[in-house]
Parts: sequence; structure tokens; C-alpha cells
Amino acid sequence: METQLDPMKDDLPLMANTSYMLVKHYILDLDVDFKSKVIEGSIVLFFETGSRYRKTSSTGKEGCQSQFDETCKLRASEPCPIPVTNVSACSSKMEYNDFAVCGKGEDDISDKNGNHSNKKQTSGISGSKDCCGIENHGNKDFLLILDCCDLSVLKVEEVDVAAVSGIEKFTRSAEQTDVSRELENLRNHIVHEIVTLPADRWKEQLYYFTCCSQAPGCGELLFTTGTWSLEIRKSGIQTPTHFPHAIRIWYKTKPEGRSVTWTTDQSGRPCVYTVGSPINNRALFPCQEPPVALSTWQASVRTAAGFVVLMSGENSAEPAQLQEGVLSWYYYVTMPMPASTFTIAVGCWQEVKQQSFTAAIQPNIEFCLPFSQADFRWHKEICGHMEYPCRFQNPAARLQAVIPYRVFAPCCLVELCEEHLLQLIPQCLSAAYNTLGTHPFSRLDVLIVPSNFSSLGMASPHIIFLSQSVLPGGSHLCGTRLCHEIAHAWFGLAIGARDWTEEWLSEGFATFLEDIFWAGAQQLSHDEVKGQQELKALLRWRRLRDEVQNSEEELQVLRPKKESTGESSESGASVVKYGLRAEKIFMQVHYLKGYFLLRSLARTIGEASYLASLRKFVHKFHGQLVLSQDFLCMLLEDIPAQKESGLTVESIFHNWLDTSGIPKPLLEESETWKESPVVQQVSGEVTKWIQTNQRIRKSGKRKRKQDEVIFQKLLPDQLVLLLEFLLEGKTLCPRILQYLEKTYQLREQDAEVRHRWCELVVKHKYVPGYGDVEKFLREDQAMGVYLYGELMVNEDAKQQELAHKCFAAAQEHMDASSAKVVAEMLF
Repeated sequence: METQLDPMKDDLPLMANTSYMLVKHYILDLDVDFKSKVIEGSIVLFFETGSRYRKTSSTGKEGCQSQFDETCKLRASEPCPIPVTNVSACSSKMEYNDFAVCGKGEDDISDKNGNHSNKKQTSGISGSKDCCGIENHGNKDFLLILDCCDLSVLKVEEVDVAAVSGIEKFTRSAEQTDVSRELENLRNHIVHEIVTLPADRWKEQLYYFTCCSQAPGCGELLFTTGTWSLEIRKSGIQTPTHFPHAIRIWYKTKPEGRSVTWTTDQSGRPCVYTVGSPINNRALFPCQEPPVALSTWQASVRTAAGFVVLMSGENSAEPAQLQEGVLSWYYYVTMPMPASTFTIAVGCWQEVKQQSFTAAIQPNIEFCLPFSQADFRWHKEICGHMEYPCRFQNPAARLQAVIPYRVFAPCCLVELCEEHLLQLIPQCLSAAYNTLGTHPFSRLDVLIVPSNFSSLGMASPHIIFLSQSVLPGGSHLCGTRLCHEIAHAWFGLAIGARDWTEEWLSEGFATFLEDIFWAGAQQLSHDEVKGQQELKALLRWRRLRDEVQNSEEELQVLRPKKESTGESSESGASVVKYGLRAEKIFMQVHYLKGYFLLRSLARTIGEASYLASLRKFVHKFHGQLVLSQDFLCMLLEDIPAQKESGLTVESIFHNWLDTSGIPKPLLEESETWKESPVVQQVSGEVTKWIQTNQRIRKSGKRKRKQDEVIFQKLLPDQLVLLLEFLLEGKTLCPRILQYLEKTYQLREQDAEVRHRWCELVVKHKYVPGYGDVEKFLREDQAMGVYLYGELMVNEDAKQQELAHKCFAAAQEHMDASSAKVVAEMLF
């Protein structure tokens, strides 16, 4: 029986009925209006019949080992960017190797009453049993359900792809058995033929997708919108096989829509960008959210001159002027990805150019692979994913250590980006390549996003968002965070979780690889690597311990659905457990427990063997969706001796993934990190500070000897640990706090260090440091949320006044989840 979906306040519903129809390609044609804070235009969706209704094919093609869709086909070959040099109106004379994307086309039809429906319906969103419209063929029309919220849907229509000039080449093999449905079947046949073109014809495929998206409509479709979905039907059509496989939706976003945020950048200029919202992109465009709905896309975005449009796309788009004061930007993607990974940022960004005297440090394309030649055997295997132009099959791409990259930022931060970020990108990309091999994506843009961004970073295909908080205070925080986001190209993007509740498959891997990449980027010695990683492990252990003590047990489980992980309803709909919990966005448990599991496995197996297994996993599963057991089974099969010692998938589930709290194996290891020389050095410095504090307290006045205490220079992570130890100790006198800040120049350190300094200021009610707290809450919103709670918990009038003042100034542009959590602390 079909699962009844009841959108709860905690769980995020994925409503799309992907088992019946599966979107394969999107074409977005949008205008960005900063005055009204609305993105408006159309989206054309191209579908294939879903797995429950797809006819058995006997194509004889091999290599389809995808775990998420056993019916898809295999592609190979490598794309090169389509040379789109200008954007103009399309014509029948266009060539597919140099095509353009035209403007909006026909006039929009607006629903003035705002009821977002063109059919009578009194019952709201249908229950999922009715939504399918499948079981009683003779009684009900088929209902296509898309994930959608916070959108004004204006019109939905079938697209007459048969009207496209030159489309006849795709109609020759069409079966024409039912005269009454001859044209419907022909249109769907054309879509099927375009969708299934082989990878080496990807340019032609994008050309025909574009032409079809501009074909006229051939009949409006009935639709209604609800809280979480857009439901579409065509009168008299009772199965997905006969439902239109190309539809156009005219819509506009709402200023309060939760998928994007309208704000100003650090230079005071307007901008809008996708914020990694818990609801993903359904408030940006109607889509299929379940991860199984892997799709490609093209997008043409128009905005006023002076704005730059950055997006998930394989091409480095250049603007084309459509009319005076209006520019159009075009991007495309040929690797099928979940719609949730689509990212856009529109603002007055300035490209940070490489200075001539530093240009020579950028490593160029050709490198010898550092790992053993035995690893090449995985390159030679047929890829297991659905068919697309894959970089893993391209010899040139496999030797590309540093992919092309660009950096964008508000103009006021350009110099800060030049100081460290530009130099770090090639070093980090090269270190990642030396660890895992082929970069899954062909290029990279890095954007410094506005201060209201709720995270230090976010990775999407071809683009990384970084918080401004990573820029000041040296290269350490910037480099580690950059490495973390680069790691997501492999884990989180090229390899995705089949069930989004298994976040650790993305964040745990990225946290573990962050250390490996950063050590390689710095070219550290073995002892330096060991010391840094033990220090990092101790810091993460302390963070995990604190989070476990201060969070609900149900949110500490890495596989909350346990045996039902990866399951969905008959229609393909499901829920993301706890996906809407506001506090969940700030939790680190999936990062930390996932990291410690992978670290434990690496120590057990040996790092060299473990990294070889990671490379094998990447080559076997790139382009696919996985569950925890896919990785664990492959790893243990490679090392049978571990199975004999009692290390099994079941034991890992029990100890690490299916239970709350601190994993037992981790409790045993945590004491060993305190003996590390880099940690011992910090402990020695803490002792000096405590003794100095005691002497000052006893003397009551400054003595010359106290000024002669020699404190050692510490690494950024050592400074973090030092301040954490001092936070746990007894009260420090104001003179010591002043001396502490001066000794380490804490106001000039990175955001991780400054955050601990602010905590010390709040704990000790150190009034001279309140300006540092205010600045941190204003400029480092990605990290400052819980400082509000610390300001309130002391029940100090000045501190509470400071908290309310900072929140009042930031609230308007603050991320919604952040604002909700802070408001609960303050009111």
C-alpha cells in the first residue's frame, strides 16, 4: 500500500512520483529582477517514463551496474565546452555546434488571483494514493507530481516538440499504431530519442533540447499547487507512458522564497544566491527532488548590466548583450546530477585576477599520477553509471592535476582574496588530484558570498561558495575549508547518497579528506602531518563530545532510518528525516562521527591501503548514488583479514552509524591524542598562563618579572586548543586577558581563533572585548550563532543588550534557520 505522506514540521517531504515519470533534462529561461526581488520565466522539463512503467528494452548495451536505476544506459567520452559566443534569437538555420539560447518567447499568462491553479479542486493536496492515479486506469487521470513550494505557477503547457524544424530524423522509427494518439506518441518518441542520444553526440543533444524548449505550446495542462508540490494532469491521459514528456511551466519566485536569499554584498550592492536551504531548490524552480532523479540542465539567465551570473555549469559563461542595459548568461551541465545541486549566484561580483608575478606558481595541467600504476586498472573498466560524457574515460582529463578556476568576490574583498586564496586553489586542487586522481568536474569557480551565509563553505558542481570568514588571519582556515569543499567534488557530488539522511557519506568523507589534502598542499613532513592530524583529532573529539552532551539523541544517529534507509514509497516519494529541524543545520555530528569512523578504518587497515581503496571506490561508483553498505562492503571485501578479526558491516552499523552518543571504539582512542608533542606544547603554555594569572592575582599589581614570561609561537589549531583549555579553567583577571590578546594578536587571527577569544570575553565579562564580539556577530555569521546563547545565559544586562543589538542589526538579512535559532535564544 502507498505510504501516506504527512509533511511534518521536522521531516522534509520529497513528493515527486519519480517511479512513474523521471525528469532527464531541465531548460531554465529566467529574468532576475532586483527591484521586485523576483526571478521569473519558464522551465521546460523533459521526461522518460519511470521504472515502474518503462518497457523492457533489449538494446544489448552493457555496463549498466547503477544501483539506483537498473534501466539506464551507459555513456562514455569527454565533453569540451560548447563555443557559445553570443546569445540571440534562435532560427531553423542554427547549427548544433554553435547554438544560442533565445529569449522568453511568448507572453506570460499571469494568475491575477494568486490561487496558482487552473482547475477546480476543493480537497487541497491529494493523498499519495490518489496522487498516483495509477491503480484505477479507467477512472482517474494520471497525476504528475513535482516538488515545489514558495512559487507562483502561472501556466503549464505541453510542448509541441514535433513542430521543431529538422526533428524528422528522430521520428523515423516511431511506432504509429493508435491513430487517435499518433501525435502524442510521436512527441514522446521524439523526446525519448533525444534523451537517449549517445554521449559522443552531446552537443547535438543540447542543441535539440534547446530547439524543443522553444517550440510552441500545444495545449494547456491542468495544475494545482499545494504546500510542497505542483500537481499536473492532462484530461483523458491515465498512464505516464502517454503523459506529455515535454512540458513548459511559466512561474515566478516569491521574495520570501526559501531556496534563495535576496541581500546585499559586503560592498552594499544587491545580490541573490542559493543558500543551501533545507528545502533545496524547490522554491527556485519546480523539480523532482529525490536523489534518484538525476538530470542534466541548461539555463539562460537575464539580468541588468553590471551584474554577473555564476552557476553550476561546465562552461565559463560570458555575457551577451540582448538589448541596452540587459545581459544574458548561459550555462549547461552534461553530467546527470540531483536538482538539489543546482546553484546560482547573481551579484556585482568582481573577478579576482592572477597577478603576473604570481602566475608562475600555478601548476599546469600535466602531471604524472603519484599513486601506483596498479590503480590504473580502475580507469580501464567500463563505468557503472548512466550514460554521460565522463571525465574518467578521457585520457587528457585523467592527467589534469589542476582544472581551470576563477575567483569572484565583492570589490571590497578582492585584495584579501589575492593575499591567500588565489595561491591556495592550485595547491589544494593538485593535492586532491594526488590523493584521488581524476577531477570529476572540468572547471571551478570560487565565490566569496555575503556575510549572511550560514556556513563556512558549500560545494556544488563547478562552483564553491566560501564565507568571508575564511579570508582573514592567514592561510590555515582558508586552506582547510577549501580542501573540504574540493573533496565534495568526489564525495557528495560525483558520488551522492541515495538517502539524504546518510549525510556522513558526504560530510564525513570531506572532513577526513580535508586533512589529507591540506597536508599535501603544505608539503609537510611525515612527523608534521602526524602532529597536525592528532591535534585536529583532539579538537574534533572535544567538539563531538560537547555536541553529544547538548543535543537530542535522535539527531546524533548517522543512519536514522536504519534498515529502511534508501527505501521510498511505491510512487518514489519519501521524506528526509529531521530535514526541516532548524538546529540541524548547525550540528556537526555527521561530519565528526563520519570522520572518526573513516579515521578508525584507515588506522586499522593502514593509510596506504585505505587510500587505494578510496580511489577504487571513486572509480567504481562515480556518477552513482550509494548507501553506507556499498562503501563498507567493498572496503571489507578488499581486506578479508579484517573480516576474520571481527570487523563487519554489521559491527560498524552497531558501533558507529545506528546509535547515538560517542562510539565505543572512539572512547578508547581519545586519550592517546593528549600525548602528542603538539598537544603537550599547548598544555605547557596553558600552565604558564595559569601561573602568571595566579601571580598577578596575588600581587595585585604588575611586576617586571611577569612581563618577561616567554610564550612560544603556536599554530592556529594550537591557539584554538589553548583558548579552549583556558575557557575550561578558573577565571582569568582582566590584565591576563589583555596580555593574552596582545601576545597572540588574537584580533588578527582566523575566525576559529577569534571565536574562542569571543567566548573568553563573554565568560569573563571583559568589557574591552565587547567590540570584538559585536564585530564577530556582524561579520562572521557563519560561526556566531551560539555566541548569542552565551551572551544571554550569563544574565548580564550589558551582554544581553549587546545580543539584542547585534540581532536587530543582522536579522533582516540573516539566514532563516540562523534567525530562528537565535530568536529562540533571545526571546
